[in-house]
Amino acid sequence: MNQHYFQQSFSCDPTLYKRLFTLLETVFSSFGFDISNLVESARKLGAPWEAVSTPFIRFHDDIAIAHVGVLEIPLLIMGESVTVGGIHAVATHPEYRRRGYYREIMTEVVDYCDRRYETLVLTTSQPELYEPFGFRVVEEHKFVTQCDASSSDRLRLLDFSDSNDLKILHRLLETRTPVSNVVGVLPQQEKALFCVNEATRPLYYAEDLDVIVCLEIEDTQLKLFDVVGTNIPTLDALLARISQPIKEIIVYFSPDRLNANFQGVPHVLDEAFLMVRGEFAAEGKEFMLPRSARC
Repeated sequence: MNQHYFQQSFSCDPTLYKRLFTLLETVFSSFGFDISNLVESARKLGAPWEAVSTPFIRFHDDIAIAHVGVLEIPLLIMGESVTVGGIHAVATHPEYRRRGYYREIMTEVVDYCDRRYETLVLTTSQPELYEPFGFRVVEEHKFVTQCDASSSDRLRLLDFSDSNDLKILHRLLETRTPVSNVVGVLPQQEKALFCVNEATRPLYYAEDLDVIVCLEIEDTQLKLFDVVGTNIPTLDALLARISQPIKEIIVYFSPDRLNANFQGVPHVLDEAFLMVRGEFAAEGKEFMLPRSARC
């Protein structure tokens, strides 16, 4: 029996979470994407998925067969505070595709969001699925510079089995300064999006700067994805706390607060295009939505 209602509430139905994740595991495992592990990692950090997501679900015989999630993302865009709606975890069970269920749910989602947000965002490798609903691809950039930084050793890996490190994470997410005035993330009381995106990756802490840094280093190349702190340090200050020599830096957010010169290069992060519906003041500028805020 088909059930045609869509918007659900995790708090009103304690069975909903398990039924939804049975669907999401079925769909995303085929892409090698362990969504349950990511969400469980965030939960262990005190950032449960169900606290931030409004699920729109289609059922068949009480089994979830299609889902679109909506969450709120507080952003600073061109100096203005904006709460955008984030579309995420879009999934239809393989046995129920091409029957119009996705279109039905997305129509409901867009109607729901239009009453609440002026802007919707999502990231996808299949933009053609969202264009019929008014979404458009917005070009993003990575930012590249060369350097010759000497090494130090003042970054340490956060250990979330240590309650003090967990307190540091929560405190800085709640009090963070946006990493960019072009497109940056505002302080987050609800932290699930950051934790789902970053909790299974190494997170580093510079105690003297009181910042968490999302980075990767390959040989002498530094990839910088986010900086979480009440004050954003300069690039030189960050480099002075890294224990390896760095020759090239790639920043995956607008580096306007790093006090350094970069070249913007058009880039699609992780093969997922940023799509926007509605107003987006940074469109046409050189920017990238930080990885930690992508959905």
